Amino acid sequence: MSDGAARGRILVIEDDPDAALFAVYVLANRARFEVTHTADPAVALELAAAQPWDLVLTDVEMPGMTGLELLDALRRVAPTLPVALVSAHVCPPALLARAEVFLSKPLRIDQLISTATTLIGRARRTGQ
Repeated sequence: MSDGAARGRILVIEDDPDAALFAVYVLANRARFEVTHTADPAVALELAAAQPWDLVLTDVEMPGMTGLELLDALRRVAPTLPVALVSAHVCPPALLARAEVFLSKPLRIDQLISTATTLIGRARRTGQ
């Protein structure tokens, strides 16, 4: 998607199929970002290390790896990559301190687009 590449590349890590479908649809079709989804945090780390991304949008509670473990691992492979955490529960302060933003489920369309646009724009302006 050529328009998406110009707006930014987003890696979505979400194990809930409905939540993933919603995020991918909104970000790719409504906001015209290039979006890749995986439900597996280990795959996400491989993708983050191997390819350039403008934003990671990740669920906090996933099987196999906690949100804190994923966030720490992302910071090792891509230290300046903006990360937005998503959860249906209250986010632990340790995670909030390490991520750029925390979004509560259920996500709203305008909130998701605005957050992605803002974080990608900010990272591009600061040269990250």
